[in-house]
This record gives sequence, C-alpha cells and structure tokens, in this order.
Amino acid sequence: MKLIPLFISLTLAGMPVFANEDALAKTEEITVYGTYFNDYKVDSASGAMRSDVSLLETAQSVTVIPDTVVNEQIGSTLGEALINDASIGTGTKRWSREVFNLRGFPLSSDSGYLRDGHQHWSHYQQPIETLEAIEVIKGPSSLLYGQSGPGGLVNMITKKPTAARQLELAAYVDHLGSRRFLLDAGGAITKDRDLRYRGVLVKQDVIFQRRYQNGKPRERDRILGSIALDYDLAENALLRVHYDRTEDKAGLDSGAWLDSRGKVIGRNNQIRDMSWAFIDNTMQNYGARLELGLSQDWDLTLGYNKQEHDRQRFESFPTGPANYQAGQTYFSRPFDRKDDWQFTTAFADLKGEFRLASTKHNLLVGVNYLGYYYSQLRTRAARAAYTPGRPEFPRPAISYKQDTTLYESKFNFYGLYAQDLITFNEQWQLSLGGRYDKQNSTGADSESLTPKAGLLFHPNQNSTIYFSFAEGFEPARSSNLNDPNDINNGMKLDAVTARQLELGAKWQLADERLLLSAALFNISKTGTLIKENITHPVFQTRTTQSGEQRHRGLEIAAQGAVTGKLFVFASAMYLDAVYKKDQRYQGKRPLDTPELSASLWSRYEFTDRFSVNAGVFYEGARFADAANTIVKPGYARVDAGANYLIKVRDSDLNLRLYVQNLFDTDYLGGGNSRYATVGDEINVRLEARFSF
Repeated sequence: MKLIPLFISLTLAGMPVFANEDALAKTEEITVYGTYFNDYKVDSASGAMRSDVSLLETAQSVTVIPDTVVNEQIGSTLGEALINDASIGTGTKRWSREVFNLRGFPLSSDSGYLRDGHQHWSHYQQPIETLEAIEVIKGPSSLLYGQSGPGGLVNMITKKPTAARQLELAAYVDHLGSRRFLLDAGGAITKDRDLRYRGVLVKQDVIFQRRYQNGKPRERDRILGSIALDYDLAENALLRVHYDRTEDKAGLDSGAWLDSRGKVIGRNNQIRDMSWAFIDNTMQNYGARLELGLSQDWDLTLGYNKQEHDRQRFESFPTGPANYQAGQTYFSRPFDRKDDWQFTTAFADLKGEFRLASTKHNLLVGVNYLGYYYSQLRTRAARAAYTPGRPEFPRPAISYKQDTTLYESKFNFYGLYAQDLITFNEQWQLSLGGRYDKQNSTGADSESLTPKAGLLFHPNQNSTIYFSFAEGFEPARSSNLNDPNDINNGMKLDAVTARQLELGAKWQLADERLLLSAALFNISKTGTLIKENITHPVFQTRTTQSGEQRHRGLEIAAQGAVTGKLFVFASAMYLDAVYKKDQRYQGKRPLDTPELSASLWSRYEFTDRFSVNAGVFYEGARFADAANTIVKPGYARVDAGANYLIKVRDSDLNLRLYVQNLFDTDYLGGGNSRYATVGDEINVRLEARFSF
C-alpha cells in the first residue's frame, strides 16, 4: 500500500500527455475491422531462445499462455493459468504454495522458474496480475539458464511500460465472499514520452471451501504492488527499472489423508491443521535492465534482479498412523520457523545477425550469474494429541526468536553460453549451442558442460518439422561421497544429468491464426545415487551414480482461431514414466504422473460484445504413494464462462462470469497420500473490468 502515493503522482504527471493524445484523436478517425477480443495464438517465446525468434524457428516444444486466457478464467495464481497446458501437472498445495510437474518431472523452486529470463525463486504462490504471458519451455533447458530439471522451465513475462495511456480497474467476487480489487495503470510521464511507467496494485481476500475442526474457514489475505519505469537514454539505449512487493498471509492446510483405496479419510472439506496455524510471506523483487543497440544488427542487453523472500511458518503439523481411521486421535507437532531466501541474478547477452558465405547466422553469446542465500531459525513445542470433534488445543507460546542457532546455506553459479541459429535457405536451419557452468559452494564445487542442437525443415513458410537434442543438469549438493562404510567413500560426485531427444512439427492454419503442434520426446535422467549391500571384510556398501529415470511421450496442441468466431486453446499428453534403476523406486511410476492428461478452453463470439467460454480439464489416474499401491482416480472438470462488453463513451466495461467445476465433480489434485489436495467444489466468480 506504500506504492499508492507513487501511483497517484505518476498518473497526475501523465495528464498533460493524455490531454495531447485526446486532442490528436479528434483530428483523425481510424476504423479497425476484426474481433474485439484478443487472439489465443502467440507467435514467439522470448525465453526459449533468449531472443526474438518465432516458434516456427524454435526446435523445441513451447506453449505460450496469454493473459487473454487468464483473464477469461479470472485467474490469480500461476496454477490457475498453467492448467491450460496438459504437460503441466499439479503437486501438493501444502504450505500455501503451488508445486508443479512438467513432463512428469518436478519443477524445483530454485531452478524451475524464470521471470523475464532471470532465474526466479518460486517457493511461494506466484501472483499473475503483473504478467502478460506465461511461457512453458519443455525439455532440459540448461544451455541458456544453467541448472534446471529435465522437464523444462516456466518463464513469466511481466507487463511493460506503455507510451499510450492505459488505466484498468477490476473487481471480482465469488459466492463464498472472496474478493479481489485490481488497478493496472500505464502511460507516458513526460511530454516527449521518453519516460514511461506501468504499475499494478492488487488487494485480495480469499475464503476457501475447506474448514478447520472448529468450523472456521481457511482464509488468505494478499497485497501486491509493482512498478516499472522505462527511460530512453538515447535513440538506441533503453533503461528499465522495476520493483514489486507482495505480502501474503494465509491459514495452513496440509491436505487430506487418503486410505488404501485412494479415498479421503473423513470429510472432504475437513482441515486437520489447527486454525491458529499460518504462513506469512513477504516477497520483494527489484532490478534493472539496459538494452543497447550497438549497430543495426547487434544488441547488448544487461540485466540484474534481486529477490528477497521472508517467511514465517507457524505449524501445527498434524500426523497420524499409516492405518488411521476417521474420528481417531492424531498428534500435532507444533513449531515456529523463520526462513530468509535471497536470490541474486545477473546476465549480459550479446545478440547479432551476420552472413558467412551463403548462410545467415543469428548468434547469441552471454554470461549469467546466480547467487543463493538461505537462513533458518526454528523452535519446537511439545507434541500434543487431538481427537476430532473436541475443541482444538491453544496455540503454543513459542517463537522462532528463541532459537539461538542460525542455519545458513549459500552457493554461487557462473555460466558462459553461446547459441547460433544458422539459416541455409528457406527450407533448412540448424541450431547449435553449448554452455560451461561453474558452481562455488562449500563442499560442493562443480563444473558442467552442456550441449544442445536442433535441425529444422520448413516444407513451406507456415510449417516446421524439427529434431533436437538437449541436455540439462542438476548439480550435486556435495563434491564427494562421505560414507566411511562404503567402498567408494571419497568418490567425486558428478551432477545429475538429463538428455532429451525430441521430434516435433508445427503448422500455421486458417490464415496463420491457428497454430497446431505435436512432439514426441524421450527424456533420460541419470546420475542418481544407488547404494548396494556387499560382502567385504571392511566395507558394507557400494555406492554408484548409476540411477536412471526415463520419461517418454507424445504432446499435441492447438492455439488460435478455428473460425472468425470460435477460438481454442487445447493440448493433450500421453506419458510413459518409470524409474529404470533406483535405490527405492525401481520399476515404479513417479507420483502424480498420469498416462493421459488433456485440457481444452474455448471461446465463441456471438457478437462483437458477447461471448461464451467452455472448457474441460482431464487428468488420468495417478499414484499417491511411491510404492504404487494407492491410486487417485482420474477426473474431468468442466468450467464455463461468459463475457459482455458495454461501451461507456470512449471506455470499455467488461462484465464477466466464470464457473469453475460446473458439474460439482469430486476429484483429487496433486499430493501424496498424506498431503493430497482436494479439488474445489463448484465456484462462481463475477468480475467487472473497466478500461479507459
């Protein structure tokens, strides 16, 4: 809320410019023919190649979710947006955050997310009101970003300052009493428009459907403020600075407990945590970006971002026996914990185009840095027993401040990378790249080399067939094996690596308004530790880095306009995932990885002012335990909505209805048998969005 005076100042500063715009508008009349609504199709993804390269020239499967889709679904969290890509699976929502799988592999908080090309710490529920698009970059992506999981990355693209005046006010409410208020403003501050701004303010109060033992509903209170400024230092030099702050406090819901049949033990809406348990997050991001045009063909971009995440987690931490029955006594192990994460990133990219003999080259050379710091304080209370139906026991009188020992962890990453997109002719292109990484961390120094290559064939200007090879790595947390009882004690530990082969195709149809894509992929993750018992006079075990996990599958997708009135955003994935060789899970399928998943969101425009939406999101049966004995059944959730546009002079008023889980389907989301997310019942949202 401290940003409100800044918003008012910027808006007032821009008023003279707005007046000049209105005067110019009166001297000229422009008629635009076409649909009022934005399209679902996006032609490029900045994160996939770290440059302005079209999706047809990208030898990789990429899905771009525009804010058009997010707004139609009145979404406010990253998970509500990513449900539109079938290759993304959801995990537990414990600790008031969202966990995801991509192509069946978990997205790590420290290496699975980007924001505007910066590695982004994501150990909290990411807000999306500041985003204009979300890119899902599939497959190992270490070439351009360093450490990353085998499944890929999620890149969040923020809204940018605008030269034209923009002011949007929105408010929504649902049938439970949740509400959100949003202000999105942008425009020029100076008369010659060399200084521009964009800012977003959000106030949200959420009332959840699940309730605590005392009957109180779980609630969430969130405040978000962000500001970005663009300044033209010269005709070929742009400086952007940004700052955002989120304060997010919510009651805790660790999820449902499942029985051996995959059914919820007790009531679906029952929370086993105590009502006084909470999590309080404060996140800040600030940084700068400098774009320099060195010549007509060469650009230099420098970027810096500092991310600070301060969290207090006061847990009741409910636990019960494996054979727990509804109504039985269970135990609570309360603790108070304070976490501090600091994530510092920087990069320098040199990009250019040149010709060599008869070939055209699009070259990228860059370096990047990632600095990670973490500290923790924690104090525990005595274990307490609780029987459902009785009054909950009071909050223990403990505080993390009572901890006199501070746990700390830190590491630094440095990377050097190069990538070249070589165009031989109109039909053939070759993408080549390599990266060198170095990690500095006490007891865990390491180095890695990462290659990537792709061959593209264009039968015509609207289609591409490609084949690509990519590698990724996740660094070892220690340099050497430390186990005196192991015959390989002292063995140097290498990074866990992933290799992917992908064959794909992309087509543009319907006057280039519809994009179809398909991809076959095979990902192998190797290098996890395997420990075997041996017969030896001195040693008891032998540890090797011979573990292997394999995921292979097929993805298909369609984005854009089928006709002038019908739009679709659809995808489906078949996934065969197995631990080929593993200490504990060999031959098993990973948690929360269905064989088949699919999503479809559509819009039909009856007139240029009235449209309806319909969608179905399907997830097949999944295992809820590592032993593959507990199965969560598959489900299909149907959502629907409608939008009506009212013209108010020169402004627009959009009235929107969104119904989530239209047929009130019972289903389970992500999470294992002790932290399973229970899908929400029918939820009705109404929003009014005023733009002028």
